[in-house]
Amino acid sequence: MKASIYIFKNKIVQNILFSFLFIFFCACTNNKESTHKKTNSTPTQDSISSWITSAKNKKISKQERLAFLEKAYLKNKRQPKDSIASQTLSEISLRYSLLKDTLWFRKTNQETIVLAKKVQDSTTIANSYWDLANFLDDVNVKDSAFFYYHQAQKIFSAKKNNYGAGRMLKEMAWIQLSINDNTGAEINCTKAIELIKPLKNYDALASFYSTMGVIASNLGEQEKSISYYEEALKYDNNKPKNQSPNYNILNNLGIAYTRDKQYSKTIPYFTQLIQIDSFYSKNPGLYSTALNNLAYSNLKLNRLDSVEINLKKALKIRENLNETAHISASHCNLGEYYLTKKDTIKALQELKLSEVYAKQSLNNDRLLQVLELLALANPKKAADYRLEHIQLTDSLQKEERKIRNKFARIRFETDEFIAENLLLERQKQLWTGIAIGSILLLISIYIIVSQRAKNQKLRFNQQQQAKNQEVFDLMLAQKQKVEQAKRQEQKRISEELHDGVLGKMLGARMILTGLNKKIDDESIAEKAKAIVALKNVEGEVRSISHELNHSAYQKIPNFINSITELLQSHAKNAKIEQEFNFDNTMDWDTLSGDIKINVYRMIQECIHNSIKHANCNKVYVIFEIHKSNFEVTVGDDGQGYVLNKEKKGIGLRNIKSRMEKLNGHFTVDTAPGRGTSFFFNIPVSDVSKYEESEIPA
Repeated sequence: MKASIYIFKNKIVQNILFSFLFIFFCACTNNKESTHKKTNSTPTQDSISSWITSAKNKKISKQERLAFLEKAYLKNKRQPKDSIASQTLSEISLRYSLLKDTLWFRKTNQETIVLAKKVQDSTTIANSYWDLANFLDDVNVKDSAFFYYHQAQKIFSAKKNNYGAGRMLKEMAWIQLSINDNTGAEINCTKAIELIKPLKNYDALASFYSTMGVIASNLGEQEKSISYYEEALKYDNNKPKNQSPNYNILNNLGIAYTRDKQYSKTIPYFTQLIQIDSFYSKNPGLYSTALNNLAYSNLKLNRLDSVEINLKKALKIRENLNETAHISASHCNLGEYYLTKKDTIKALQELKLSEVYAKQSLNNDRLLQVLELLALANPKKAADYRLEHIQLTDSLQKEERKIRNKFARIRFETDEFIAENLLLERQKQLWTGIAIGSILLLISIYIIVSQRAKNQKLRFNQQQQAKNQEVFDLMLAQKQKVEQAKRQEQKRISEELHDGVLGKMLGARMILTGLNKKIDDESIAEKAKAIVALKNVEGEVRSISHELNHSAYQKIPNFINSITELLQSHAKNAKIEQEFNFDNTMDWDTLSGDIKINVYRMIQECIHNSIKHANCNKVYVIFEIHKSNFEVTVGDDGQGYVLNKEKKGIGLRNIKSRMEKLNGHFTVDTAPGRGTSFFFNIPVSDVSKYEESEIPA
């Protein structure tokens, strides 16, 4: 019961301290920052990198190093918010963490994550999660530390950064070790080794195999643990000479033999460590550990001569370093030593001190060991100590199970989140593909329809040109007929002059020649007849001259004749009446060729529709010149139709196209039962030139 209450109280104290630390950080950050700003004087020639480098200098005081860091932080804050700024801020945050400035580390770490997310610098996000996880691990918030290691590991994996991903897996394994989740730790550490091996990073591999040795030792597989340590030692020996040896491996090898109770084999490893030149000054923490372990091995071997001296020497070093957990171990070992010496008073004193330090450092494994020894040192309270031991063991198992479940949930939720993101990404790719396909399909349809419309327009223009050529050929043929008629008329007049006038003039000339020297009455009478004949010839010549003159000035209307023939041929074939009204005084042939051809075709189209659809008895065409417009009316007396309900066929589109070419417009007047009329209005440039000149007398 006491053990459970102790754990519960410890957990409450831990949570209260952490919450207070976080609240104090949030409340005091601004004050600290403003204080630093007041005392800050930044030389313009100093750069951010030089200040960060100065903050790494261990030869100056912590306050001076923090001052350099603050200068770097303030100047970096004024820099553009890009990936360089986020990476620099991450480095500053790491320095604060190493200098144990909790408040400024939390502040800069949070700002780094926010900035890195904003500029999408995933590597800096992962590094910041790594730093935050280290901090949370140090303050014993294991579940949050595990979460951020896991987040960093996923980012490193996505970036194909096998070293970073492997390091995170190893850190996750260490947290799992702390709650006795040895199986989960072994899985993660194995994955880490698989990632690091191809990189041939011997330093990392030595560390990872050393971790595997710790896991195997916790699982009770001491032989396997020793083989892992030996593998770690092999990789450590293959490191480049400029890298320091990992002396922890030697210490771990000794501990492995200790756990396997092969105490004699531990002595060489611990002795080798403490005999390294200047090892005490270089690494006093590990030196004290090796010295304590050496003394403990000698204690188990019952070589008690130097055990107390070495244990107290190790304790002194640890007290100077303020290593609470290790101080607890030293007092525990001294208590066991005094139990061996049967000095129960000193043993109880040391074990009680070990119990206090174990509780302060939250080292439950050490506390369990101390409770076992206290039961031996104080038989009167042995039952209480054993009961507390059982209760603590049960509580720890429940707590460890709870945390393991939480870790499993973190992994599951993260993997589920990744799976959901992967599914969403695939769906996004699918919808993107569908959208692109749809766009391409629409573009293809548009191109096909557009090209088809262009082809139809081209065919339509070609058809119009062909029909225009037919009209042109028709008008040319009409003109040739007119020219032929003129030639026939000229031939007739020529024959009349030759056969009539010339014959009569020849006869009169011969009579006058024969009577030229005769003066008798009969001759005079004959002369008078010849003169009368000449007068008749004169009249006939004058008559022919007038006829020729009239023929010269008479203009046969070619365009009018073409329209007339068009109407007559259609009316005759359809057996209906036709009517064509136009002004005879106008010279319709002076209209431009485009107008005549297109008007001919439009009249032809209208007459064709009237005969085909109107069920009419009569068609009519009217030509008029009004102001500057050539006005054409084409109609019938048929059944008509409802204009808006009728579909616009190709014929109407043809008419519209032709009117657009002539810059004119047209209207349709129709209704059921009262026929259909088309009104065409075509602009012409000069009306006066169409007026017919009078034929001279």
